[in-house]
Amino acid sequence: MQDQLLQYKKELHRELENILRYWMKYPPDNDYGGFYGRIDESNNAYPEAEKGVVLNARILWSFAAAYNHTKKDEYLIFAKRAYHYIVDHFIDKQYGGVYWSVDHQGNVSNNRKQIYGLAFCIYAFSEYYKATRLSDAADHAITLFKIVEKHSYDEKRKGYYEAFSHNWKPVSDLRLSAKDENYAKTMNTHLHLLEAYANLYSIWQDGFLGMQIENLLEVFAHHFIDDKTHHLVLFFDEDWTSESNLISYGHEIEAAWLLQHAAEIINHAGWIITMKSQSLKITEAATQGWQYDGGMKYEKDGDRQNNQKHWWVQAEAMVGYYNAFQNSQQKKYLEQSLKSWEFVKKYIRDKKNGEWFWGVNEDLSIMKDQDKVGFWKCPYHNSRACCEIINRIKVRSNPAQIVDLK
Repeated sequence: MQDQLLQYKKELHRELENILRYWMKYPPDNDYGGFYGRIDESNNAYPEAEKGVVLNARILWSFAAAYNHTKKDEYLIFAKRAYHYIVDHFIDKQYGGVYWSVDHQGNVSNNRKQIYGLAFCIYAFSEYYKATRLSDAADHAITLFKIVEKHSYDEKRKGYYEAFSHNWKPVSDLRLSAKDENYAKTMNTHLHLLEAYANLYSIWQDGFLGMQIENLLEVFAHHFIDDKTHHLVLFFDEDWTSESNLISYGHEIEAAWLLQHAAEIINHAGWIITMKSQSLKITEAATQGWQYDGGMKYEKDGDRQNNQKHWWVQAEAMVGYYNAFQNSQQKKYLEQSLKSWEFVKKYIRDKKNGEWFWGVNEDLSIMKDQDKVGFWKCPYHNSRACCEIINRIKVRSNPAQIVDLK
């Protein structure tokens, strides 16, 4: 096992460098600043594509986290580029919050306020503060947190509303994308808000912030985690009523470790115990979508199964199963993490043009006409998977075994 783990760690060190090398080479927009909004699977850039706040925040987080992990100055240079582009072009200086997108020149394109977008900026600004100790970065994260709490938090029923107009008025279409269902409260936004709040708490131990992290954990325990199946319920109205049957295996295996991580960040003994237990249950539920070759299916809606295997789902499976191994010391989970990585190497990683393909179809053919860079294609899931597992693998010299970092 020792040699196997050291090899896993070595390969992920190399893969992290490969991923970030791609993002340093192809996406930077040297004409208008920041990064291109779209690059296709053949590395053709579309200079006039819109630039989304989620993409830019995820780039910022990825390079800041990579710098914090490796201390390589080149990563900090690109984190700085992303940070200043977000501050200069996405922050709404009149009404607060961040715009959803800007055009290729940096002018506001879509001014709606999507809480999901604010969450990723909180997450990224907090990580950039860790890298630089720049007080303005922490201030931006704290300001966005306060804006979310002011406009989005449901004080009566708990949880957070999805979206607002540019001046924080209600909107009828709350969806992140056309494929989503139009509900007031979604698991996806709550999960990434929890992730963002936890990262902010790691640099700012504010009492109210800690309480809201506990509230988010409570919302997951009482609403998003199905107490019978342990699958995640994805969509609710404002009264916590849902008729959705959609199961997202990728979000489940991601939530399995992020919920536990948030409880550990606030160092709450009760929630740590609860979320460690829930983590294994959610992992087992998500495993309904995992196949023995290491690939994890995308989602299931009732009797309809989407058997595509998307890049980000495989990255989260690598971390989720490794986390389950740390929690349980059951070798089957380690094997699943390793097989997920083998699947990525065999089918998802683009050995010719760099980075990872969007995914593969059921027959394992590459999904065509899918971007390498775009609103939703970013270096966040795969670079994070590398960093997480590298940090978690510790091997004792005698006897040879893993140290559980939890």
